[in-house]
Amino acid sequence: MKIKLKKKNTLTIIIVAVLILIGAIASTSSEDTEETTKPAFGSFEEGTAEISEENTTEKSFLSGILNNKEDNTEKKPESSKNTTNKTNKPASTVDKISSSSLPVYKNSPYVVVNNNEPAFTSSQKSGKKSFETYANLDSLGRCGVAYACIGKDIMPTGERGEIGQVKPTGWKTAKYDFVDGRYLYNRCHLIGWQLTGENANNRNLITGTRYMNVQGMLPFENMVDDYIEETRNHVLYKVTPVFKGNELVARGVQIEAYSVEDDGDGICFNVYCFNVQPGVRIDYKTGESALDGKETTTKKPVTTKKPTTTRVVTTKPVTQKPSLPSSAVGNTSYIVNTNSLKFHLPSCSSADDISAENRWETKDSRDSLISKGYSPCGRCKP
Repeated sequence: MKIKLKKKNTLTIIIVAVLILIGAIASTSSEDTEETTKPAFGSFEEGTAEISEENTTEKSFLSGILNNKEDNTEKKPESSKNTTNKTNKPASTVDKISSSSLPVYKNSPYVVVNNNEPAFTSSQKSGKKSFETYANLDSLGRCGVAYACIGKDIMPTGERGEIGQVKPTGWKTAKYDFVDGRYLYNRCHLIGWQLTGENANNRNLITGTRYMNVQGMLPFENMVDDYIEETRNHVLYKVTPVFKGNELVARGVQIEAYSVEDDGDGICFNVYCFNVQPGVRIDYKTGESALDGKETTTKKPVTTKKPTTTRVVTTKPVTQKPSLPSSAVGNTSYIVNTNSLKFHLPSCSSADDISAENRWETKDSRDSLISKGYSPCGRCKP
Protein backbone atom coordinates (compact mmCIF):
# COMPACT_ATOMS: atom_id res chain seq x y z
CA MET A 1 0.00 0.00 0.00
CA LYS A 2 2.71 2.42 0.85
CA ILE A 3 4.45 1.73 -2.46
CA LYS A 4 1.21 2.34 -4.42
CA LEU A 5 0.63 5.56 -2.53
CA LYS A 6 4.09 6.77 -3.47
CA LYS A 7 3.46 6.03 -7.17
CA LYS A 8 0.13 7.81 -7.03
CA ASN A 9 1.66 10.85 -5.38
CA THR A 10 4.43 10.97 -7.97
CA LEU A 11 1.92 10.87 -10.82
CA THR A 12 -0.09 13.65 -9.26
CA ILE A 13 2.99 15.86 -8.95
CA ILE A 14 3.87 15.31 -12.62
CA ILE A 15 0.34 16.20 -13.77
CA VAL A 16 0.34 19.36 -11.69
CA ALA A 17 3.75 20.36 -13.07
CA VAL A 18 2.55 19.86 -16.65
CA LEU A 19 -0.53 21.97 -16.02
CA ILE A 20 1.60 24.77 -14.51
CA LEU A 21 3.92 24.67 -17.56
CA ILE A 22 0.98 24.84 -19.99
CA GLY A 23 -0.48 27.78 -18.08
CA ALA A 24 2.83 29.63 -18.18
CA ILE A 25 3.11 29.12 -21.94
CA ALA A 26 -0.47 30.40 -22.48
CA SER A 27 0.17 33.44 -20.32
CA THR A 28 3.29 34.36 -22.29
CA SER A 29 1.43 34.05 -25.60
CA SER A 30 -1.42 36.26 -24.32
CA GLU A 31 0.98 39.04 -23.23
CA ASP A 32 2.70 39.04 -26.62
CA THR A 33 -0.61 39.38 -28.42
CA GLU A 34 -1.67 42.23 -26.14
CA GLU A 35 1.52 44.17 -26.81
CA THR A 36 1.11 43.98 -30.58
CA THR A 37 -2.46 45.36 -30.50
CA LYS A 38 -1.66 48.56 -28.59
CA PRO A 39 -2.22 51.81 -30.57
CA ALA A 40 1.06 53.03 -31.98
CA PHE A 41 0.48 56.66 -30.94
CA GLY A 42 -0.61 56.04 -27.35
CA SER A 43 -3.44 54.99 -25.11
CA PHE A 44 -6.48 56.74 -23.67
CA GLU A 45 -7.19 56.69 -19.96
CA GLU A 46 -10.06 58.59 -18.41
CA GLY A 47 -10.57 60.62 -21.57
CA THR A 48 -7.00 61.99 -21.68
CA ALA A 49 -4.67 61.19 -24.55
CA GLU A 50 -1.13 60.14 -23.74
CA ILE A 51 0.94 60.90 -26.84
CA SER A 52 3.70 58.45 -27.68
CA GLU A 53 6.97 60.16 -28.50
CA GLU A 54 7.93 57.34 -30.84
CA ASN A 55 5.74 58.58 -33.71
CA THR A 56 5.87 62.37 -34.17
CA THR A 57 3.51 62.41 -37.18
CA GLU A 58 0.62 60.87 -35.31
CA LYS A 59 1.48 62.98 -32.29
CA SER A 60 1.17 66.15 -34.31
CA PHE A 61 -2.09 65.03 -35.87
CA LEU A 62 -3.69 64.20 -32.54
CA SER A 63 -2.35 67.33 -30.93
CA GLY A 64 -4.01 69.35 -33.66
CA ILE A 65 -7.35 67.71 -33.00
CA LEU A 66 -7.14 68.18 -29.25
CA ASN A 67 -6.24 71.84 -29.66
CA ASN A 68 -8.89 72.45 -32.30
CA LYS A 69 -6.30 73.40 -34.93
CA GLU A 70 -6.44 72.86 -38.68
CA ASP A 71 -4.08 70.29 -40.17
CA ASN A 72 -3.27 70.00 -43.86
CA THR A 73 -6.39 72.01 -44.76
CA GLU A 74 -6.46 74.49 -47.61
CA LYS A 75 -6.15 78.01 -46.29
CA LYS A 76 -8.48 80.66 -47.66
CA PRO A 77 -6.74 83.24 -49.83
CA GLU A 78 -6.46 86.72 -48.47
CA SER A 79 -9.12 89.19 -49.48
CA SER A 80 -8.83 90.33 -53.06
CA LYS A 81 -9.91 93.83 -52.07
CA ASN A 82 -8.07 96.50 -54.01
CA THR A 83 -5.22 97.51 -51.76
CA THR A 84 -3.92 100.32 -53.93
CA ASN A 85 -5.81 102.86 -51.88
CA LYS A 86 -5.14 100.93 -48.68
CA THR A 87 -1.40 100.72 -48.85
CA ASN A 88 -0.70 104.16 -50.21
CA LYS A 89 -1.04 105.65 -46.76
CA PRO A 90 0.61 108.57 -45.04
CA ALA A 91 2.81 107.91 -42.04
CA SER A 92 0.07 108.37 -39.45
CA THR A 93 -3.47 107.15 -38.91
CA VAL A 94 -6.26 108.17 -36.55
CA ASP A 95 -9.24 106.32 -35.11
CA LYS A 96 -11.82 109.01 -35.75
CA ILE A 97 -12.27 112.66 -36.63
CA SER A 98 -13.68 115.17 -34.16
CA SER A 99 -13.66 118.97 -34.26
CA SER A 100 -12.53 118.93 -30.65
CA SER A 101 -9.62 116.59 -31.31
CA LEU A 102 -8.17 117.00 -34.78
CA PRO A 103 -5.06 115.23 -36.06
CA VAL A 104 -1.89 117.29 -36.35
CA TYR A 105 -0.55 118.06 -39.81
CA LYS A 106 2.83 116.37 -40.34
CA ASN A 107 3.86 117.18 -43.91
CA SER A 108 1.37 114.78 -45.49
CA PRO A 109 -1.78 116.11 -47.20
CA TYR A 110 -3.98 113.51 -45.52
CA VAL A 111 -4.16 110.87 -42.80
CA VAL A 112 -6.02 107.55 -42.79
CA VAL A 113 -9.05 107.28 -40.51
CA ASN A 114 -10.39 104.12 -38.83
CA ASN A 115 -7.91 101.81 -40.61
CA ASN A 116 -9.21 103.15 -43.94
CA GLU A 117 -12.68 101.67 -43.36
CA PRO A 118 -15.64 103.99 -44.11
CA ALA A 119 -18.56 104.07 -41.68
CA PHE A 120 -21.38 103.23 -44.09
CA THR A 121 -24.12 100.94 -42.77
CA SER A 122 -25.09 97.62 -44.33
CA SER A 123 -28.29 99.21 -45.56
CA GLN A 124 -26.39 102.02 -47.27
CA LYS A 125 -24.01 99.56 -48.87
CA SER A 126 -26.87 97.61 -50.42
CA GLY A 127 -28.21 100.49 -52.52
CA LYS A 128 -27.35 100.59 -56.22
CA LYS A 129 -29.30 103.64 -57.31
CA SER A 130 -27.53 106.91 -57.98
CA PHE A 131 -28.36 109.96 -55.86
CA GLU A 132 -26.71 113.02 -54.34
CA THR A 133 -27.58 115.14 -51.32
CA TYR A 134 -26.09 118.33 -49.90
CA ALA A 135 -26.79 119.62 -46.41
CA ASN A 136 -28.31 123.05 -45.98
CA LEU A 137 -25.96 125.85 -45.01
CA ASP A 138 -25.79 126.46 -41.27
CA SER A 139 -26.48 129.76 -39.49
CA LEU A 140 -22.99 130.98 -40.42
CA GLY A 141 -23.45 130.05 -44.06
CA ARG A 142 -21.11 127.05 -43.83
CA CYS A 143 -21.45 123.83 -45.80
CA GLY A 144 -22.41 120.54 -44.20
CA VAL A 145 -22.14 116.91 -45.29
CA ALA A 146 -22.26 116.06 -48.99
CA TYR A 147 -23.34 112.47 -49.59
CA ALA A 148 -23.95 110.55 -52.81
CA CYS A 149 -24.16 107.19 -54.46
CA ILE A 150 -22.25 108.02 -57.62
CA GLY A 151 -23.03 106.24 -60.84
CA LYS A 152 -22.14 106.89 -64.43
CA ASP A 153 -25.64 108.31 -65.00
CA ILE A 154 -25.05 111.40 -62.82
CA MET A 155 -21.49 112.16 -63.91
CA PRO A 156 -21.02 115.25 -66.10
CA THR A 157 -20.92 115.04 -69.87
CA GLY A 158 -20.31 118.71 -70.77
CA GLU A 159 -17.76 121.39 -70.04
CA ARG A 160 -17.43 122.79 -66.55
CA GLY A 161 -18.76 126.29 -66.05
CA GLU A 162 -17.58 129.24 -64.00
CA ILE A 163 -17.99 129.27 -60.22
CA GLY A 164 -16.45 132.64 -59.46
CA GLN A 165 -19.80 134.04 -58.38
CA VAL A 166 -19.84 131.79 -55.30
CA LYS A 167 -18.06 133.15 -52.24
CA PRO A 168 -17.92 130.42 -49.57
CA THR A 169 -17.43 131.36 -45.94
CA GLY A 170 -13.96 132.66 -45.12
CA TRP A 171 -13.21 133.44 -48.77
CA LYS A 172 -10.29 135.80 -49.31
CA THR A 173 -8.33 136.40 -52.49
CA ALA A 174 -4.68 135.96 -51.57
CA LYS A 175 -1.63 135.18 -53.70
CA TYR A 176 1.75 133.69 -52.85
CA ASP A 177 4.51 133.19 -55.39
CA PHE A 178 5.36 129.70 -54.14
CA VAL A 179 1.78 128.37 -54.29
CA ASP A 180 0.88 126.34 -57.36
CA GLY A 181 -1.18 128.70 -59.52
CA ARG A 182 -0.28 131.51 -57.06
CA TYR A 183 -3.72 131.66 -55.46
CA LEU A 184 -3.88 130.42 -51.88
CA TYR A 185 -7.55 129.48 -51.95
CA ASN A 186 -9.69 127.49 -54.36
CA ARG A 187 -13.43 127.07 -54.29
CA CYS A 188 -13.22 123.41 -53.33
CA HIS A 189 -16.05 121.10 -54.31
CA LEU A 190 -16.88 118.72 -51.49
CA ILE A 191 -17.93 116.18 -54.10
CA GLY A 192 -15.68 116.82 -57.08
CA TRP A 193 -17.24 118.23 -60.22
CA GLN A 194 -16.08 115.25 -62.27
CA LEU A 195 -18.17 112.94 -60.06
CA THR A 196 -21.61 114.60 -59.98
CA GLY A 197 -21.37 117.62 -62.26
CA GLU A 198 -22.36 120.01 -59.47
CA ASN A 199 -20.71 123.25 -60.42
CA ALA A 200 -21.78 126.50 -58.74
CA ASN A 201 -23.72 124.81 -55.94
CA ASN A 202 -23.01 126.89 -52.83
CA ARG A 203 -23.85 123.88 -50.63
CA ASN A 204 -20.99 121.98 -52.26
CA LEU A 205 -18.24 124.62 -52.23
CA ILE A 206 -15.92 125.54 -49.37
CA THR A 207 -12.86 127.73 -49.04
CA GLY A 208 -9.96 125.33 -49.42
CA THR A 209 -6.25 125.75 -49.96
CA ARG A 210 -4.66 124.86 -53.24
CA TYR A 211 -2.67 122.22 -51.38
CA MET A 212 -5.75 120.49 -50.00
CA ASN A 213 -7.61 120.72 -53.29
CA VAL A 214 -4.89 119.32 -55.55
CA GLN A 215 -2.72 117.14 -53.31
CA GLY A 216 -5.29 116.13 -50.73
CA MET A 217 -8.69 115.68 -52.39
CA LEU A 218 -8.02 115.39 -56.12
CA PRO A 219 -6.16 112.04 -56.10
CA PHE A 220 -9.11 110.38 -54.35
CA GLU A 221 -11.62 112.01 -56.68
CA ASN A 222 -9.65 110.81 -59.69
CA MET A 223 -9.47 107.32 -58.21
CA VAL A 224 -13.25 107.14 -57.92
CA ASP A 225 -13.76 108.71 -61.34
CA ASP A 226 -11.47 106.20 -63.05
CA TYR A 227 -13.07 103.27 -61.23
CA ILE A 228 -16.62 104.22 -62.28
CA GLU A 229 -15.56 104.89 -65.86
CA GLU A 230 -13.96 101.45 -66.09
CA THR A 231 -16.54 99.36 -64.23
CA ARG A 232 -19.82 101.32 -64.48
CA ASN A 233 -20.32 100.38 -60.81
CA HIS A 234 -21.63 102.68 -58.08
CA VAL A 235 -19.56 104.26 -55.31
CA LEU A 236 -20.90 105.56 -52.01
CA TYR A 237 -19.15 108.87 -51.41
CA LYS A 238 -19.38 111.10 -48.35
CA VAL A 239 -17.47 114.29 -47.63
CA THR A 240 -17.68 116.03 -44.26
CA PRO A 241 -16.15 119.48 -43.81
CA VAL A 242 -14.78 119.86 -40.29
CA PHE A 243 -15.16 123.31 -38.73
CA LYS A 244 -13.87 124.22 -35.30
CA GLY A 245 -16.30 126.31 -33.24
CA ASN A 246 -17.51 129.33 -35.21
CA GLU A 247 -14.57 129.38 -37.60
CA LEU A 248 -15.47 130.22 -41.19
CA VAL A 249 -12.75 128.14 -42.85
CA ALA A 250 -12.81 124.36 -42.44
CA ARG A 251 -9.80 122.75 -40.79
CA GLY A 252 -10.10 119.89 -43.24
CA VAL A 253 -12.47 117.42 -44.87
CA GLN A 254 -13.14 113.76 -44.19
CA ILE A 255 -13.73 111.66 -47.32
CA GLU A 256 -15.27 108.19 -47.18
CA ALA A 257 -15.85 105.98 -50.22
CA TYR A 258 -17.02 102.43 -50.87
CA SER A 259 -17.74 100.61 -54.16
CA VAL A 260 -21.14 98.94 -53.95
CA GLU A 261 -21.36 96.13 -56.50
CA ASP A 262 -18.06 94.50 -55.52
CA ASP A 263 -18.40 95.07 -51.76
CA GLY A 264 -15.51 97.49 -51.54
CA ASP A 265 -13.03 95.45 -53.56
CA GLY A 266 -12.52 98.29 -56.02
CA ILE A 267 -12.84 101.40 -53.82
CA CYS A 268 -12.65 101.51 -50.04
CA PHE A 269 -11.08 104.37 -48.11
CA ASN A 270 -11.59 106.78 -45.21
CA VAL A 271 -9.22 109.74 -45.07
CA TYR A 272 -8.94 113.22 -43.60
CA CYS A 273 -7.40 115.93 -45.81
CA PHE A 274 -5.78 118.91 -44.12
CA ASN A 275 -6.90 122.38 -45.20
CA VAL A 276 -3.40 123.83 -44.90
CA GLN A 277 -0.86 125.39 -47.19
CA PRO A 278 2.81 124.77 -46.38
CA GLY A 279 4.53 128.09 -45.81
CA VAL A 280 1.33 129.97 -45.01
CA ARG A 281 -0.36 130.64 -41.68
CA ILE A 282 -4.16 130.74 -41.88
CA ASP A 283 -6.63 132.42 -39.53
CA TYR A 284 -9.47 129.91 -39.75
CA LYS A 285 -11.87 132.34 -38.05
CA THR A 286 -11.70 134.83 -40.89
CA GLY A 287 -9.73 133.33 -43.77
CA GLU A 288 -6.95 135.91 -43.45
CA SER A 289 -3.45 134.58 -44.05
CA ALA A 290 0.23 135.47 -43.82
CA LEU A 291 3.57 133.90 -44.52
CA ASP A 292 4.26 131.31 -41.87
CA GLY A 293 6.06 132.82 -38.88
CA LYS A 294 5.44 136.39 -40.05
CA GLU A 295 3.00 138.96 -38.76
CA THR A 296 0.22 139.80 -41.18
CA THR A 297 0.91 143.51 -40.78
CA THR A 298 4.57 143.19 -41.74
CA LYS A 299 4.35 141.07 -44.86
CA LYS A 300 0.98 140.71 -46.51
CA PRO A 301 0.44 138.68 -49.64
CA VAL A 302 -0.79 140.45 -52.73
CA THR A 303 -4.57 140.65 -52.36
CA THR A 304 -7.45 142.11 -54.29
CA LYS A 305 -10.71 143.56 -53.07
CA LYS A 306 -13.98 142.88 -54.80
CA PRO A 307 -15.31 146.01 -56.50
CA THR A 308 -18.92 147.00 -56.03
CA THR A 309 -19.82 146.49 -59.67
CA THR A 310 -18.12 143.85 -61.78
CA ARG A 311 -15.83 140.83 -61.63
CA VAL A 312 -12.49 141.20 -59.85
CA VAL A 313 -9.65 142.16 -62.18
CA THR A 314 -6.24 141.81 -60.60
CA THR A 315 -2.88 143.29 -61.36
CA LYS A 316 0.00 140.89 -61.02
CA PRO A 317 2.68 141.86 -58.49
CA VAL A 318 6.04 143.12 -59.66
CA THR A 319 7.67 139.78 -58.87
CA GLN A 320 5.40 138.04 -61.38
CA LYS A 321 5.96 138.07 -65.11
CA PRO A 322 3.42 140.32 -66.85
CA SER A 323 0.73 138.85 -69.08
CA LEU A 324 2.00 138.12 -72.55
CA PRO A 325 0.79 140.43 -75.32
CA SER A 326 -1.04 138.89 -78.25
CA SER A 327 2.05 139.20 -80.44
CA ALA A 328 4.00 137.02 -78.04
CA VAL A 329 1.34 134.41 -77.40
CA GLY A 330 3.39 131.89 -79.35
CA ASN A 331 5.85 131.81 -76.46
CA THR A 332 3.16 130.48 -74.13
CA SER A 333 2.66 126.73 -74.06
CA TYR A 334 -0.73 126.72 -72.37
CA ILE A 335 -3.39 128.91 -70.76
CA VAL A 336 -4.51 127.50 -67.41
CA ASN A 337 -7.81 128.14 -65.68
CA THR A 338 -6.88 127.93 -62.00
CA ASN A 339 -10.56 127.74 -61.10
CA SER A 340 -11.67 124.86 -63.34
CA LEU A 341 -8.21 123.19 -63.29
CA LYS A 342 -8.28 122.96 -67.10
CA PHE A 343 -5.46 123.98 -69.43
CA HIS A 344 -5.94 125.18 -73.01
CA LEU A 345 -4.04 125.98 -76.14
CA PRO A 346 -3.48 129.74 -76.51
CA SER A 347 -5.72 129.66 -79.60
CA CYS A 348 -8.63 127.97 -77.79
CA SER A 349 -11.83 130.04 -77.69
CA SER A 350 -12.43 128.84 -74.11
CA ALA A 351 -9.15 130.45 -73.06
CA ASP A 352 -10.52 133.85 -74.08
CA ASP A 353 -13.36 133.46 -71.58
CA ILE A 354 -11.10 132.92 -68.54
CA SER A 355 -11.21 135.81 -66.11
CA ALA A 356 -7.98 137.55 -65.17
CA GLU A 357 -8.37 136.27 -61.63
CA ASN A 358 -8.30 132.65 -62.79
CA ARG A 359 -5.97 132.96 -65.80
CA TRP A 360 -2.42 131.63 -65.70
CA GLU A 361 -0.15 131.61 -68.74
CA THR A 362 2.65 129.09 -68.52
CA LYS A 363 5.42 127.40 -70.47
CA ASP A 364 5.08 124.21 -68.43
CA SER A 365 4.86 121.01 -70.43
CA ARG A 366 1.65 119.05 -70.82
CA ASP A 367 2.92 116.24 -68.58
CA SER A 368 4.01 118.74 -65.95
CA LEU A 369 0.55 120.32 -65.81
CA ILE A 370 -1.18 116.96 -65.59
CA SER A 371 1.15 115.91 -62.77
CA LYS A 372 0.07 119.04 -60.88
CA GLY A 373 -3.59 118.07 -61.10
CA TYR A 374 -4.69 119.97 -64.21
CA SER A 375 -6.58 118.31 -67.05
CA PRO A 376 -6.61 119.14 -70.76
CA CYS A 377 -9.49 121.05 -72.30
CA GLY A 378 -12.00 118.84 -74.07
CA ARG A 379 -12.51 121.41 -76.82
CA CYS A 380 -8.99 122.22 -78.04
CA LYS A 381 -7.50 118.94 -76.79
CA PRO A 382 -4.00 120.29 -75.99
